Amino acid sequence: MVLPLMKLGTLAVKTISKPLASQLKHQAKVHPKFRQFIINFAQRNHRITTQMQRRIYGHATDVEIRPLDEEKAVQAAVDLIGELFIFAVGGGVVVFEVQRSSRSEARKEEARKQELEELRTKDEELEKQVADLKSKLLELEQLAKARGLTGIFQLRQQPGTTGSEKPAEKGNQLKNPGESSSS
Repeated sequence: MVLPLMKLGTLAVKTISKPLASQLKHQAKVHPKFRQFIINFAQRNHRITTQMQRRIYGHATDVEIRPLDEEKAVQAAVDLIGELFIFAVGGGVVVFEVQRSSRSEARKEEARKQELEELRTKDEELEKQVADLKSKLLELEQLAKARGLTGIFQLRQQPGTTGSEKPAEKGNQLKNPGESSSS
């Protein structure tokens, strides 16, 4: 996906840079200060690249380098400026893509952190529930031990009654809850 867009962007930049180069050529002809600036820029670039080439190929570097004529200098400068423009736009696209990617990655990381925090919170809640259930189970085991084996099989007592009442009295209380037992 990115590669076709990069190719399309490069093609668009090259297409845009051609009219830009033509406009630079026209401005170089019209404005003498700009023309002189471009010529000086091209002459310096010519000297630097020629010296580098001589060093790379092992030729003598103390030889005088002939300057370019004005038209070649203007053409070289305009070409160089066009290439610098293309390079700057391409570099800008790369920087933009890296920033976009890092922002996207940061959003993903934030979502992962939030999900992890939610899982931790849920885990803590579950741990609390397990601890509550364990304490209730322990409480039930202690009640069962206190009543003995028969305590497990007995029904739960009504509030306000004691275990010393006779079964007949218990039955009366259950039948007539509004009446008192003294009648």
